[in-house]
Amino acid sequence: TGCNRAESPQEVARDVAEVQQEGAEEVAEARADAAQDRMDGDHALNEPAAENQYEIRIAQAEADHEVAIESCEILEGDAQKSCKDEADARLAASKAEAERQRPPGS
Repeated sequence: TGCNRAESPQEVARDVAEVQQEGAEEVAEARADAAQDRMDGDHALNEPAAENQYEIRIAQAEADHEVAIESCEILEGDAQKSCKDEADARLAASKAEAERQRPPGS
């Protein structure tokens, strides 16, 4: 929200539920893509399993980040800003870890 204004607990709960659902759908889509690649069995045209795992990790990290950001909305002022900064730092760390686990040359 603008100016780090706190939202009501009901608003936050609704928003968190919404982004949790969206995140779950994004992660499920990444997993479905990975499963389809395995079923196709054509590794010349499809990404290897390790690359699929990278994409799943990124989708999960982004979904977790959205939930964390929405959860910060119950706070206000500096507390909200600090909460969001921590969520951003966790996202960056999760993406860096996924990148470290990514196969070379991807």
